[in-house]
Amino acid sequence: MSPRKIIIDTDPGQDDAVAILLALASPEDIDLLGITAVAGNVPLPLTQKNARIICELAGKPDTKVFAGCEAPLQRKLVTAEHVHGKTGLDGPVMADPTMPLQAQHAVDFIIDTLRHEPAGTVTLCPLGPLTNLAAAMLKAPDIVPRIQEIVLMGGAYFEVGNITPAAEFNIYVDPEAADIVFKSGAKLIVMPLDVTHKALTTRPRIEAFRALGTPAGRCVAEWTDYFERFDMGKYGSEGAPLHDPCVTAYVIRPELFTGRHINVVIETKGEFTLGMTVADWWGVSGRAPNAMFMGDIDAEGFFALLTERIARL
Repeated sequence: MSPRKIIIDTDPGQDDAVAILLALASPEDIDLLGITAVAGNVPLPLTQKNARIICELAGKPDTKVFAGCEAPLQRKLVTAEHVHGKTGLDGPVMADPTMPLQAQHAVDFIIDTLRHEPAGTVTLCPLGPLTNLAAAMLKAPDIVPRIQEIVLMGGAYFEVGNITPAAEFNIYVDPEAADIVFKSGAKLIVMPLDVTHKALTTRPRIEAFRALGTPAGRCVAEWTDYFERFDMGKYGSEGAPLHDPCVTAYVIRPELFTGRHINVVIETKGEFTLGMTVADWWGVSGRAPNAMFMGDIDAEGFFALLTERIARL
């Protein structure tokens, strides 16, 4: 089977970086058409820079990187330096990138790509707030039926929130954008905290990356060393969740994940629940299913895939 054409939309972030490295290391499975940066974990000047740093780390400086929206559709940007550090990629010392940033706006690249490629052949893989995707849908509604599927990291049900008591960060940052995407009618595969909190770094898993003895392996180990401290302190877990690589792992090995096709709506008005993904896991609302909402992961298989692919870089 030929590699799946994807666009990664991202706000790197250490876990975003691992997700991008996994894609770049898997050419037999993934044809990465481009990377679009969005404001999220850190502001846009850093996310577009970080995306290029990651491509150069992977030895893939010909990858096209585009800068997108610098703020949510209707709200002031909320960032997460408290998790990812002031650069978004804190941990190892990273050189500034030398590869160019593409001149085209990320939203226009998404639109043009979906119009140019055969309908139903491009998968969108957002790893951060959904601002770029929603902006593209608003500007060019004709692209929506051309999307093969959207595989996104965001939301939560059983694990509730990680930025507020009710909301996961990516959805909370731009709930209006998430509302547009979830109502779009596009095929949605959702990797919520319920899955990613089962993909925990452990000391043996981190040391397996370090033992690769490569720049990419070392950086992955140092990134996870850095951000696991926050999550271990917050959750009392033995390691930190690798959220975003679940998206690219699903594109490569969907059998690693199990979930339910359910209705998911985004709370955009709530005083205490803004950004909540109201996931009808038990089918009580009567609303039609609109998303495959993942609930479990084969964590051993996931980390085996990650380690094997990162070793290639």
